[in-house]
Amino acid sequence: MTDHTLRFRTERFKAFVDAVVAIAMTLLILPLMESVSDAASNRLSTAEFFDEHSGQLLSFGLSFVLIATFWMGHHRQYRDVEWITSPLLWINIAWMATIVWLPVPTAMIGQMDTDLLQPVVYIGTLILTQVTTLAGWVFLLRHPDLTTTPVETLRAGVIGDLAAIILFLVALAIAVFVQPYGYAGLLVLLLSGVVTQLLDRVARRRTTAN
Repeated sequence: MTDHTLRFRTERFKAFVDAVVAIAMTLLILPLMESVSDAASNRLSTAEFFDEHSGQLLSFGLSFVLIATFWMGHHRQYRDVEWITSPLLWINIAWMATIVWLPVPTAMIGQMDTDLLQPVVYIGTLILTQVTTLAGWVFLLRHPDLTTTPVETLRAGVIGDLAAIILFLVALAIAVFVQPYGYAGLLVLLLSGVVTQLLDRVARRRTTAN
């Protein structure tokens, strides 16, 4: 019996993913809790705390929104999946690993001086999250019997993730080469709709040509 024939229902799998994401989002706040304690010890005012830890607050907010966005995308991706196989499970374990790791580079942004490696670690983590999401779409596209999701929706998921990966790579290049506000390069993600449409047109043209 191969791994592809070892199937199980998705209820516990989805509950496990939700729990992991909730824990990761909670971990994001812990460095700020420690900072509040330090600020109290140093008798900082509330305004001084917000000024001194503005970078930490921004990194928390950014990562919180990103994890929430990844979770919502994961929910849509697996909403109609009825069966999980071992390869698909491992793809999701890899996805969860990137989510759980994200609080670490988030803390680096908020508490350490920026260097060239820091954006590589942070945005690189986001790219890995998107790559594992893409792997899930591709696997489901090749095994449509696992889900009731229409094939067109699966293909749209692949194209959407490819667009996101491209934009994350652009954001990484900006973060590395444009200092000290390189993380603003993540704003290119606002172009995801445009890039997705372009990739969709290219894919349709290739399909028509074949």
